[in-house]
Amino acid sequence: MRTFFFTACLLIGLSSLCMAGQIYTWIDGQGVTHFDAQPPQGQEATIVVTPALPTGKPTAPPRRSVIGDQQAIDNTVKKQVAEQQAQLKTFCEQARNNLAQLQNNPRLREDIDGEMRRLTDQQRQERITEVQRQIKDNCQ
Repeated sequence: MRTFFFTACLLIGLSSLCMAGQIYTWIDGQGVTHFDAQPPQGQEATIVVTPALPTGKPTAPPRRSVIGDQQAIDNTVKKQVAEQQAQLKTFCEQARNNLAQLQNNPRLREDIDGEMRRLTDQQRQERITEVQRQIKDNCQ
């Protein structure tokens, strides 16, 4: 029983050394890349260099920089959202003022190429409908 246990421990301990062998890579005549533990016969192969395992205690990435970076991104996004909300609020106030002018003033004029022209009742109703739609879509 001891011999079996000793042999099993020895095989397990040496298995990592067997797996750490060299790896060869080459490209065949059809352009396919191959990887193998044995180099091919009659073809040139390149040895793949594998990175060595770290020998010391692994170092954790600095958490402060990750947290600081995320906070900076969060602050930027919050600032953008606040700016968009302020622009939307300004748009809504202006649209409501325009709607009030259109509804309360039947004699509206607009400047077209430097010439003042009066809006017809149909044009005024079209604009009222359009402004109401914009307010409904954007200002709730």
